[in-house]
Amino acid sequence: MLLAVMFFAGAAAVGSSPQRAAAATYTPISGTGSTWSQNALDQWRKNVAANYGMTVNYSGTGSSAGRRDFVAGTVDFAVSEIPFQASPEDGSAAEKPPRGFAYMPIVAGGTSFMYNVKIGGKRVTNLRLGGETVTKIFTGKITNWNDPQIAADNPGLAMPNKPIVPVVRSDGSGSTAQFTLWMSKQYPALWQSFSGKAGLTSQYPVKGATKAQNGSLGVAGYVSQAYGEGAITYVEYSYALKSGFPVAKILNSSGYYVEPTAPSVAVALLKAQINTNASSAEYLTQILDGVYNNPDKRTYPLSSYSYMIVPTEVGGVFNTDKGNTLGTFASYMLCEGQQQAAALGYSPLPMNLVLAGFDQIKRVPGAGSANVDPNSCNNPTFKKGDSPSNNQLAVTAPQPAACDKQGPDQCTTGTAGAAGTATVVSGSGKGGSSSNTANAAGGAMTDGASSSAGSAADIGSADASASSGATGGAVSTPYTLASASWGTGQFVMLGAGAFLVLVIVLPALLSSRLKKLGADPKK
Repeated sequence: MLLAVMFFAGAAAVGSSPQRAAAATYTPISGTGSTWSQNALDQWRKNVAANYGMTVNYSGTGSSAGRRDFVAGTVDFAVSEIPFQASPEDGSAAEKPPRGFAYMPIVAGGTSFMYNVKIGGKRVTNLRLGGETVTKIFTGKITNWNDPQIAADNPGLAMPNKPIVPVVRSDGSGSTAQFTLWMSKQYPALWQSFSGKAGLTSQYPVKGATKAQNGSLGVAGYVSQAYGEGAITYVEYSYALKSGFPVAKILNSSGYYVEPTAPSVAVALLKAQINTNASSAEYLTQILDGVYNNPDKRTYPLSSYSYMIVPTEVGGVFNTDKGNTLGTFASYMLCEGQQQAAALGYSPLPMNLVLAGFDQIKRVPGAGSANVDPNSCNNPTFKKGDSPSNNQLAVTAPQPAACDKQGPDQCTTGTAGAAGTATVVSGSGKGGSSSNTANAAGGAMTDGASSSAGSAADIGSADASASSGATGGAVSTPYTLASASWGTGQFVMLGAGAFLVLVIVLPALLSSRLKKLGADPKK
């Protein structure tokens, strides 16, 4: 009997190892695309690899390249900030996938403006910029940091007489598309005069002092170098956090300069419109006009979200075994993965987008075992019984400080990766402390999570004098993933159970049988 108990306990221990069971269950999958959301994807990939032995390969090649790879059938999924383009501006063929597909939201965030500006040899960490100012910088109308329009945005700073170096993406980019869409909507005359066209572009025009770099790491890396002093770029907020550099607070329609923290993005996206026509080829794609002019003073105006393009038919390199992996990974991203979004420099998806994402997972061949139950979805923006229109993060978002209001005062508090470094007022305005910093709004990590200090060294050989910032090294505690097949652990447990039955039940049966035959089993 003791032997049976020991055997059963050992079998249970083997069967409880998620890595062993998962390694035999999940077929590796691969994808390419957006660098805007790559920091989140890379963390989630590490999580499922460590917890389940699940292999998800991803290469941040840019949204345009990711969409082309999906069309070619060489990847299982792609990630992009904009949908397939019928007439790509680079003259390439129309992006028409030969198999069915769906857009699934995966993470929200703010397109931020990371900069490297110094006054008297000390880094500025509290820069403020109006929307028109930003547009003029990136269209060549404002070329020096002491321009009167920049000075008007920053009454607390004596801006230096130094040329501005706009740094843009050299590759086809969803970040570029989102930024240029905003400029084309908000400042159409300035944008069209510069670009020669209306509407967005994924390929930023390189003119004048502009420098072009490949990928989000490329543009952030350029700004963070010592030679990058005077430079400014557009990049997802996460990259500024990781590099230890600040981002500009952007003026919203209510007259407040706001940083793209998780809560300010969540508030902004309450005004996003979503294509809810399930029969549309662009189902679940975003319409951001309302976001740009959201009257809530907590709003960060350049807020948006990223899509994973998932197959709804088998084809190319994709099959149903991969569909099982993709569906389970997608469910993890929408639920548990969102717990880390704020710490990684993003904003977690609200319930309405999670539910829409669940609908898309159901369409993926082979994804039938994925969790699509909102009541068991550990997402920080909603709780069991919530309405899809509610967002817990937006409800608790802090109000901006008085010194963030447009006017003679200016907060001294640093932002993003430089949140712990204040900038002393050097201009005519008064100072003050902002409550809407990355540290105040970043959100807590989940149980079992850990964080580590990051510095400018996280991106290339960046300026070592930069302030440290959160790296997003959290490891989320996952919910249990459903297994679609039996692994070694399950077979061992079955064997242990059978052995236990034999040890306990068989002697009793033999004893009963012998008694009926008139024998004494004790002799």
